[in-house]
Amino acid sequence: MFFTIKRSFIVVTIFLLLLFPKSVFANSNQLGLSAQSAALIDVNSGRILYEKNGDQKMRIASLTKIMTAIVAIENGNLKEMVTTSDHAFGTEGSSIYLKKGEKLTLEDMLYGLMLRSGNDAAVAIAEHIGGSEEGFVFMMNQKAAELGMARSRFMNPHGLDHKEHYSTAKDMAILTAYALKNPVFKKIVSTKVKTAPLADESWDRKWVNKNKLLRMYEYADGVKTGYTKLAKRCLASSATKNGVQLAAITLNAPDDWNDSIRLLEYGFQEYVQTPIVQTNQVIKKIKLDDEEKNIVPVRDFIYPLKSGEEKQIKKVIELYQPDQKIVDSHLIGKIKIYFNQKFIGAVPLQIKEEEETLSKTMKSVWRRVWKGD
Repeated sequence: MFFTIKRSFIVVTIFLLLLFPKSVFANSNQLGLSAQSAALIDVNSGRILYEKNGDQKMRIASLTKIMTAIVAIENGNLKEMVTTSDHAFGTEGSSIYLKKGEKLTLEDMLYGLMLRSGNDAAVAIAEHIGGSEEGFVFMMNQKAAELGMARSRFMNPHGLDHKEHYSTAKDMAILTAYALKNPVFKKIVSTKVKTAPLADESWDRKWVNKNKLLRMYEYADGVKTGYTKLAKRCLASSATKNGVQLAAITLNAPDDWNDSIRLLEYGFQEYVQTPIVQTNQVIKKIKLDDEEKNIVPVRDFIYPLKSGEEKQIKKVIELYQPDQKIVDSHLIGKIKIYFNQKFIGAVPLQIKEEEETLSKTMKSVWRRVWKGD
């Protein structure tokens, strides 16, 4: 009865969001989240679009397994067999009920880890990849440092409560956006149902993803649920709409499903994927060999902006000097892009010319001093 009422409320919420988008999100402070801490990130650019106590150190429960999965994917072979040790078998909490000595491929273990939140799978994976649980935890913290997760510390691969095991909503958003760029991870967390072999039985396991958002919200495509008595309800969610993928983190959120929907809809409705520079857009003209040449970017640079934020974009052109060692001789400089005085990216520049004359021009470019502005 309670579930039916709650689900009906979610459906009504989605309807209202779609019917009255402007009035609902007139101000981000009106999101009314139940979460103690939350963050929303644009996956492609990495821009944090929203945060509530985003830097507060919190318990993250099984959201830990996002780190476990990406470290395993990047350092393991999906087809290798992973053996369930006595230690893995005896891990408390949520489980995929591995048997002692049972072997599954790393790929199947990862599905059990992410769809059913198997703590036994987490330890088995950790021992296989890191040589020991402790060795794998070291790798997790190395990855956190690499990603700039300065307020995070991992003590285990599953997320069971530990006073020194914590992260923040913003750090977890950064991790989730990074992981979603990996096609293996992305496929696993978007899977609703998966089968896997069951040792000594004639039938297979059937794992239904615990992430109900995959069935409640039409754009949802990930990521991971989490709960412990101390961490309370935690959720990492992602959704893709019109080619744009966003990810949301809610920590200690009694109404996590609705929180995530509101966060994701806020991001989709309030931010526009804005071309800052475009391929072959003339950025600058220079004098070269007594001819005027157009300098253009080699690719697009897209960034999510709210209405009126365009004026906070600043672009700085840097042309290479003739004596600089350049990896790609076709590149003559770069355009550096800043938002609100913060560096957000750079795009290489080249001369816009017909293909047959490009080689000749580039040979002469390093022998001359740039002229013009």
